[in-house]
Amino acid sequence: MNMAERKRIKTALVSVFHKDGLDELLKKLNDEGVKFLSTGGTQSFIESLGYECQKVEDLTTYPSILGGRVKTLHPKVFGGILGRRDYDGDREQMAKYEIPEIDLVVVDLYPFEQTVASGADEADIIEKIDIGGISLIRAAAKNFNDVVIVPSKAEYSVLLDILNENGAETTREQRRMLATRAFGVSSHYDTAIHEWFMK
Repeated sequence: MNMAERKRIKTALVSVFHKDGLDELLKKLNDEGVKFLSTGGTQSFIESLGYECQKVEDLTTYPSILGGRVKTLHPKVFGGILGRRDYDGDREQMAKYEIPEIDLVVVDLYPFEQTVASGADEADIIEKIDIGGISLIRAAAKNFNDVVIVPSKAEYSVLLDILNENGAETTREQRRMLATRAFGVSSHYDTAIHEWFMK
């Protein structure tokens, strides 16, 4: 196997709606020495399991604003995901602007379809249109050459199997497979939103 295609996960951004099933994945990542970066409820959950976790707000020096509508949307977060590790120009800019490399993104989107199905009113439904999460999924999947994306809780076990087999290292093929699933998640999600707007 081409060793250049194997990438080690050192820092993980975890921002999820559903925490069930996450603890096993977090334990394995922590055992492998992966550092955690998170927001709000997910950060509290990670810390409740006894793991250290850096706040996204401490990285960006911005609080979560607009009632939580803007938390992760920041160049220090997206630069860390989209930065190409084998481009000198990207690496120089990441160093200049103190942008950390983020190697793994674990996201689980707001439950839009379930909220619609529950008969919620329009204002509640609109607040379940995920912005930060879907952007994180697209950014990490786009940069699958360097970054691992876990786009929903259905993939927690997929990554866990990889970690149990290889430790905190992934192949390009594995990252591309997860990116494929990620665009499937985002496509399904946007289709559901589009259908609701068309009603």
